[in-house]
Amino acid sequence: MTQTSENVTWLTQEAYNQLRAELEYLSGPARTEIAAKIAAAREEGDLRENGGYHAAKEEQGKQELRVRQLTQLLEHAKVGEAPAESGVVAPGMVVTIAFDGDEDDTLEFLLASREYASSDIETYSPQSPLGGGVNGKKVGEDAEYELPNGKKASVRILDAKPYQG
Repeated sequence: MTQTSENVTWLTQEAYNQLRAELEYLSGPARTEIAAKIAAAREEGDLRENGGYHAAKEEQGKQELRVRQLTQLLEHAKVGEAPAESGVVAPGMVVTIAFDGDEDDTLEFLLASREYASSDIETYSPQSPLGGGVNGKKVGEDAEYELPNGKKASVRILDAKPYQG
Protein backbone atom coordinates (compact mmCIF):
# COMPACT_ATOMS: atom_id res chain seq x y z
CA MET A 1 0.00 0.00 0.00
CA THR A 2 1.48 3.29 -1.00
CA GLN A 3 2.30 6.00 1.52
CA THR A 4 1.76 9.69 0.80
CA SER A 5 5.40 10.30 -0.06
CA GLU A 6 5.81 9.90 -3.82
CA ASN A 7 8.60 7.32 -3.82
CA VAL A 8 7.84 5.43 -0.60
CA THR A 9 5.69 2.32 -0.73
CA TRP A 10 4.08 1.20 2.50
CA LEU A 11 3.79 -2.59 2.77
CA THR A 12 2.68 -5.05 5.37
CA GLN A 13 5.30 -7.68 6.18
CA GLU A 14 3.15 -10.26 4.37
CA ALA A 15 2.95 -8.16 1.18
CA TYR A 16 6.70 -7.46 1.32
CA ASN A 17 7.49 -11.18 1.66
CA GLN A 18 5.17 -12.05 -1.22
CA LEU A 19 6.72 -9.46 -3.54
CA ARG A 20 10.26 -10.43 -2.50
CA ALA A 21 9.48 -14.11 -3.32
CA GLU A 22 8.07 -13.10 -6.71
CA LEU A 23 11.22 -11.07 -7.46
CA GLU A 24 13.49 -13.95 -6.46
CA TYR A 25 11.57 -16.35 -8.71
CA LEU A 26 11.56 -13.97 -11.68
CA SER A 27 15.25 -13.16 -11.22
CA GLY A 28 16.30 -16.81 -10.93
CA PRO A 29 14.29 -19.81 -12.13
CA ALA A 30 12.00 -17.83 -14.44
CA ARG A 31 14.98 -16.25 -16.24
CA THR A 32 16.48 -19.69 -16.79
CA GLU A 33 13.15 -21.02 -18.11
CA ILE A 34 12.67 -18.17 -20.59
CA ALA A 35 16.29 -18.42 -21.77
CA ALA A 36 15.72 -22.13 -22.47
CA LYS A 37 12.50 -21.33 -24.41
CA ILE A 38 14.36 -18.74 -26.51
CA ALA A 39 17.24 -21.14 -27.19
CA ALA A 40 14.86 -23.93 -28.22
CA ALA A 41 12.92 -21.60 -30.51
CA ARG A 42 16.16 -20.25 -32.03
CA GLU A 43 17.16 -23.79 -33.01
CA GLU A 44 13.98 -24.09 -35.10
CA GLY A 45 15.53 -21.96 -37.83
CA ASP A 46 14.64 -18.65 -39.50
CA LEU A 47 13.91 -16.15 -36.71
CA ARG A 48 11.93 -13.76 -38.92
CA GLU A 49 9.05 -16.23 -39.21
CA ASN A 50 9.46 -18.02 -35.90
CA GLY A 51 6.35 -17.30 -33.80
CA GLY A 52 7.65 -19.26 -30.81
CA TYR A 53 10.85 -17.23 -30.73
CA HIS A 54 9.03 -13.89 -30.92
CA ALA A 55 6.53 -14.95 -28.25
CA ALA A 56 9.35 -16.04 -25.93
CA LYS A 57 11.22 -12.76 -26.48
CA GLU A 58 8.04 -10.79 -25.74
CA GLU A 59 7.50 -12.84 -22.58
CA GLN A 60 11.11 -12.15 -21.60
CA GLY A 61 10.58 -8.40 -22.05
CA LYS A 62 7.48 -8.42 -19.86
CA GLN A 63 9.27 -10.48 -17.24
CA GLU A 64 12.25 -8.10 -17.16
CA LEU A 65 9.90 -5.12 -16.85
CA ARG A 66 8.24 -6.79 -13.85
CA VAL A 67 11.68 -7.43 -12.30
CA ARG A 68 12.54 -3.73 -12.66
CA GLN A 69 9.17 -2.69 -11.19
CA LEU A 70 9.53 -5.02 -8.21
CA THR A 71 13.14 -3.99 -7.60
CA GLN A 72 12.20 -0.30 -7.54
CA LEU A 73 9.12 -0.91 -5.42
CA LEU A 74 10.99 -2.97 -2.83
CA GLU A 75 13.90 -0.47 -2.70
CA HIS A 76 11.46 2.21 -1.57
CA ALA A 77 9.30 -0.01 0.62
CA LYS A 78 8.51 0.81 4.19
CA VAL A 79 7.40 -2.27 6.08
CA GLY A 80 5.10 -1.72 9.00
CA GLU A 81 1.66 -1.82 10.44
CA ALA A 82 -1.51 -0.48 8.87
CA PRO A 83 -2.15 3.25 9.29
CA ALA A 84 -3.76 4.42 12.51
CA GLU A 85 -7.46 5.17 12.68
CA SER A 86 -7.21 8.94 12.68
CA GLY A 87 -10.16 10.01 10.52
CA VAL A 88 -7.74 11.23 7.86
CA VAL A 89 -7.68 9.47 4.49
CA ALA A 90 -4.33 7.83 3.81
CA PRO A 91 -3.03 4.89 1.78
CA GLY A 92 -3.91 1.60 3.43
CA MET A 93 -7.35 2.81 4.45
CA VAL A 94 -10.84 1.81 3.38
CA VAL A 95 -12.59 5.01 2.36
CA THR A 96 -16.33 5.59 2.02
CA ILE A 97 -17.38 8.56 -0.08
CA ALA A 98 -20.66 10.11 -1.20
CA PHE A 99 -20.78 11.54 -4.72
CA ASP A 100 -21.86 15.19 -4.82
CA GLY A 101 -22.74 14.93 -1.14
CA ASP A 102 -25.57 12.43 -1.92
CA GLU A 103 -25.51 9.95 0.98
CA ASP A 104 -27.46 7.44 -1.18
CA ASP A 105 -24.78 7.43 -3.92
CA THR A 106 -21.75 6.04 -2.10
CA LEU A 107 -18.62 4.09 -2.90
CA GLU A 108 -16.33 2.17 -0.56
CA PHE A 109 -12.79 1.46 -1.73
CA LEU A 110 -9.28 0.70 -0.56
CA LEU A 111 -6.79 3.51 -1.15
CA ALA A 112 -3.66 1.59 -2.12
CA SER A 113 -1.35 0.78 -4.97
CA ARG A 114 -2.95 -1.57 -7.48
CA GLU A 115 -0.19 -4.07 -6.65
CA TYR A 116 -2.16 -4.89 -3.54
CA ALA A 117 -5.64 -4.85 -4.98
CA SER A 118 -7.96 -7.29 -3.29
CA SER A 119 -10.81 -9.15 -4.94
CA ASP A 120 -12.82 -8.31 -1.81
CA ILE A 121 -12.85 -4.55 -2.32
CA GLU A 122 -12.33 -2.09 -5.16
CA THR A 123 -8.92 -0.42 -5.06
CA TYR A 124 -7.96 3.09 -6.12
CA SER A 125 -4.37 4.24 -6.33
CA PRO A 126 -3.34 7.42 -4.48
CA GLN A 127 -2.06 8.59 -7.89
CA SER A 128 -5.50 8.18 -9.54
CA PRO A 129 -7.69 11.28 -9.85
CA LEU A 130 -10.14 10.10 -7.16
CA GLY A 131 -7.40 8.71 -4.90
CA GLY A 132 -5.36 11.89 -5.15
CA GLY A 133 -8.44 14.00 -4.48
CA VAL A 134 -9.37 12.25 -1.24
CA ASN A 135 -5.85 11.53 0.07
CA GLY A 136 -5.16 13.64 3.17
CA LYS A 137 -8.79 14.76 3.62
CA LYS A 138 -10.62 14.31 6.92
CA VAL A 139 -13.92 12.53 7.45
CA GLY A 140 -16.70 15.05 6.79
CA GLU A 141 -14.65 17.11 4.33
CA ASP A 142 -15.40 17.54 0.65
CA ALA A 143 -12.84 16.63 -2.00
CA GLU A 144 -12.68 17.54 -5.65
CA TYR A 145 -11.01 15.65 -8.48
CA GLU A 146 -10.83 15.86 -12.24
CA LEU A 147 -12.78 13.44 -14.44
CA PRO A 148 -11.27 12.06 -17.68
CA ASN A 149 -13.36 14.56 -19.69
CA GLY A 150 -11.72 17.46 -17.81
CA LYS A 151 -14.75 18.30 -15.65
CA LYS A 152 -14.54 18.43 -11.87
CA ALA A 153 -16.39 16.05 -9.56
CA SER A 154 -17.04 16.47 -5.86
CA VAL A 155 -17.26 13.84 -3.13
CA ARG A 156 -17.74 13.95 0.63
CA ILE A 157 -15.60 11.72 2.86
CA LEU A 158 -17.98 9.67 5.01
CA ASP A 159 -15.52 7.26 6.62
CA ALA A 160 -11.84 6.28 6.60
CA LYS A 161 -10.65 3.23 8.51
CA PRO A 162 -7.54 1.03 8.30
CA TYR A 163 -7.82 -1.92 5.92
CA GLN A 164 -8.03 -5.18 7.82
CA GLY A 165 -7.26 -7.48 4.89
